[in-house]
Amino acid sequence: MRQILVAGNWKLNGSLDSIKTLVSGITAGEGDAGNTRIAVCPPFVYIPLVAELLAGSKVAWGSQDISDQDTGAFTGEVAGAMLGEFGCTYAIVGHSERRSLYAEDDDFTARKFAAARRTGLTPILCVGESLGEREQGVTEQVVARQLDAVIALEGIGAIGECVLAYEPVWAIGTGKTASPQQAQDVHAFIRGKLAGLDQAVADKVQILYGGSVKGANAAELFAMPDIDGGLIGGASLDAGEFLAICKAGG
Repeated sequence: MRQILVAGNWKLNGSLDSIKTLVSGITAGEGDAGNTRIAVCPPFVYIPLVAELLAGSKVAWGSQDISDQDTGAFTGEVAGAMLGEFGCTYAIVGHSERRSLYAEDDDFTARKFAAARRTGLTPILCVGESLGEREQGVTEQVVARQLDAVIALEGIGAIGECVLAYEPVWAIGTGKTASPQQAQDVHAFIRGKLAGLDQAVADKVQILYGGSVKGANAAELFAMPDIDGGLIGGASLDAGEFLAICKAGG
């Protein structure tokens, strides 16, 4: 039985005061989340503060991105070893916003995935299609291509040591949500593709859903056999709403 993971991606949001309030709210209610694994990914500059605020709690923390480089003349980049010094567990790689807004292709994403693993972090590898790609009926081809780039570089075994997140780009920040069955269909495709390469990896890997999950729809989504939690955007900025999602997985 795979454990449910709910990870909050705060994106470019927060201030010293708002983050203190948010983390306080999350830690106050984390005990009601049952067996759900909880994680938050703040902006880089707030990771030390969040690490301090979460000390002693069961909530993990991670980064929203990671450099594909370990050290050197790469202005503005943050390396996995640096993140590890602040107790980060996870690093999101391949988020749709990195792919679309910053032109990060599949090979670059795979290198970031590799960098996370070699510095002791667990990658949360995001895959998913745009609205145009869904309308063209090529969702599976897009997701397979994104996975294949990582498998080609790191091997199928590495997928068993990461977290996957399916995020239909058309359902992020739009208020639109794939139906539980639509989400399940893609999750089942992902797990089936992996099973064709390594059944043990397919059975083990957590596949999160990342498309406008809220407290109101989380339980129905998490009840699907191949959905193992959520990568939460906007709803993770409200402690009550985020905890409602976490409780749905408990």
